[in-house]
Amino acid sequence: MLFNNSQYLGIRFTFFLILSIIVMVMDHRNHQFGTIRGMLSDAMAPLQYTVNWPMALTQRLKDNVHSKHELVTENTHLKMQNLLLKAKVQNILALQKENTSLRALLKSSSQILDHVAVAQLLAINMDAYIAQAILDKGKDDKVYVGQPVLGANGVMGQVIQVGRWTSRLMLITDTRSAVPVVNDRTGMRAIAVGTGAFRPLSLINVPDTADIAVGDRVSTSGLGLLYPVGYPVGIVTSIRKKPGEQFSDVVVSPTAHLYRDTQVLLYWHTKAGMVDEAASQLKQMQQEDKNMNQQIIERVRDGG
Repeated sequence: MLFNNSQYLGIRFTFFLILSIIVMVMDHRNHQFGTIRGMLSDAMAPLQYTVNWPMALTQRLKDNVHSKHELVTENTHLKMQNLLLKAKVQNILALQKENTSLRALLKSSSQILDHVAVAQLLAINMDAYIAQAILDKGKDDKVYVGQPVLGANGVMGQVIQVGRWTSRLMLITDTRSAVPVVNDRTGMRAIAVGTGAFRPLSLINVPDTADIAVGDRVSTSGLGLLYPVGYPVGIVTSIRKKPGEQFSDVVVSPTAHLYRDTQVLLYWHTKAGMVDEAASQLKQMQQEDKNMNQQIIERVRDGG
């Protein structure tokens, strides 16, 4: 029985094999089964889409995740580049500003024949009555108490305290500051005193009959041999004469950028420079005495 079933199965297999070969040959030569194959393909399409959908969805999700990761990475990289470029731009602007400041200091130092050195302002104390700053130069740089400090546009002040690596600068607006000045237009001498941080200077003991006008420029007179002669101090901005008093209130705006400049000049007197300044002051005083004596003689003659 088993032998008969095996023989039957062998005959069927041979039959279907021969039939398949005949169908393939006919389809290859005559394409007689194209329509049937198309109908079968259409019938199997939903099944194929159903089977392929999970794989397609998974691939799409992978692509989206990968694309998002790339975008996030690229965005982070671009932000870092943008930050670095901004930092470089700010650094370039700072260097340009520093270069401009150094050029201005170099130009102003050409007015001085004595020795100078550039110093950096580290901090500024802007109390109501105390106007001081810290410099990055000290005893190791031969800085001394009383040393004048100049800016590109005018006198900044003088050193009042010296450490090994830093020193303290008293600005000319400090209430303890006093700078001997001279009116560039008339030659009248006076003392410019500070009135506090962010406040102007005041000329003291200016007679109400003095020849002084708004817009006059005052410079260092050299008296006291502290500041170099002829360095800008300020410009007269207002004059108020008090009735019944012999002195006027004269307000002077400093020409130095006291609260904007970050670099200043430390000034050293040379012996030759001090001798020249002393000789110049002596000559000026002699001329003033001569003029005064001449005026007295003329008054006596007129009175006689």
